[in-house]
Amino acid sequence: MSRRAAQTASPVLYQVHTRLLLSNLTQALGRLATLDDIPAEELSRIAGLGFTWLYLLGIWRTGPRGLQLARSNRPLINEIRQVLPDATKADICSSCFAITGYTVPADWGGDAALERLLQRLHRCGLRLMLDFIPNHTAIDHPWVHEHPEYYVPGLSGELKNSPPTCLKLPTAAGSKILAHARDPYFPPWSDILQLNYAQPALQAAMSDELLKVSGLCDGLRCDMAMLVMPEIFERTWGLAAQPFWPAAIARVKQSRPDFIFLAEVYWDLEAALLEQGFDYAYDKRLYDSLRYQQARPLREILSAEPGYQAHLARFLENHDEPRAAKTFPPGLHQAAAIVAFFAPGLRFFHQGQLEGCQLRLPVQLCRAPAEPLDRPLQSFYQRLLVALPVVQAQPGAWRLLQTLPAWEGDWTWESFIGYTWQSIAGAHWLAVVNYSPHQSQSYVRLPISAARGRLCRLRDWFSSAVFERQGDEISDKGLYLDLPAWGYHLFEITISP
Repeated sequence: MSRRAAQTASPVLYQVHTRLLLSNLTQALGRLATLDDIPAEELSRIAGLGFTWLYLLGIWRTGPRGLQLARSNRPLINEIRQVLPDATKADICSSCFAITGYTVPADWGGDAALERLLQRLHRCGLRLMLDFIPNHTAIDHPWVHEHPEYYVPGLSGELKNSPPTCLKLPTAAGSKILAHARDPYFPPWSDILQLNYAQPALQAAMSDELLKVSGLCDGLRCDMAMLVMPEIFERTWGLAAQPFWPAAIARVKQSRPDFIFLAEVYWDLEAALLEQGFDYAYDKRLYDSLRYQQARPLREILSAEPGYQAHLARFLENHDEPRAAKTFPPGLHQAAAIVAFFAPGLRFFHQGQLEGCQLRLPVQLCRAPAEPLDRPLQSFYQRLLVALPVVQAQPGAWRLLQTLPAWEGDWTWESFIGYTWQSIAGAHWLAVVNYSPHQSQSYVRLPISAARGRLCRLRDWFSSAVFERQGDEISDKGLYLDLPAWGYHLFEITISP
């Protein structure tokens, strides 16, 4: 897919925990479930909700060492029992990011079952996204024995550190001390080892892995993609490395130009990774401003060039973040969703988000607790998902609107955030939110040249509200809005002939 195509396709992604999905199917079937057992009805349901991508988290093979470490990790066990009090060892899996290879476990049907699932998804109109983990491998990955030179070496004096920063392991070249993976701001992870991007042989091997995995899906979410950037890698490890992503991504795109790369990225490095070839990058800045209820920073973020914003992934939760229903109380949750998901870019939804689940589940948990369904929130999301392709089904212009004080001395107008779109077919839409905990008033200018001299009818998608206004008035003075705390509208604007 070209950059232009990526901007206009409005992808809507649904993240599912593969282990939890197959665990539920195993319980229902009374036998071990495989990828072939995922019902066609479930895939059709996901597509029917309006999703265009299915992201299966945790599909790759892990090893016994990771499982052993997870089941003996007391803080992790305590965390799991906070969300699943009756959890047993059988409910704890190794981290899905401590992989021993990019193959599907045989118990799940192997790579052949994944290929069949991919075909079934395509028949439903869904594309498949999987994980690529560039920064590290499991401790018992075959490379540890066969290619210890692929890993960052540790120092013997660090073996007794607490927490441990490295591990002594047997390899084909004798015993080696290898460093646990980490990022510059957190302690090392004890179940994984750090790959050494200062080694050209490692970069070549990872490029081969990336090419191989691209043949099994339609896109990859690249875990902590910024950690292998030369400046970050050198800051963390003191080792100079060449860039990895530009050549590796270009190699895949040569044979798969429509293949999509999504970067998990933090520290304001989104633009840097987009420059290196990624199609989309996490928009953590938008998420943080939504979470901390900051309307002014939101407008600053959303004032960026729309073509750039079209390559950002907007989300309210994922497996790393707290649940949206826990973080955003009712009212605020809906307002945040309007702001996030009607901005340009990839829309990223997480399993359980639509139903209002509040418990954040560790990725090492392979049985989910039952949670009550939040029916009003579910109804809201159903309407939102129906609106997304209607609003942006065709290429069109997105614009952040100017908001103005309702009267002299009015300070509440700064709480408003509004967008318009005009599709090629001529349809006009307005999303507007009072992103504040108080009632606010504002005039919002709608620069719709076709409305001048005509009557405009504004019908709200989420309520029965209908307004009629003169086009000259809403273009010049603006549309007057008086909204309660966290109030919002999504208006379809019909212009009279």
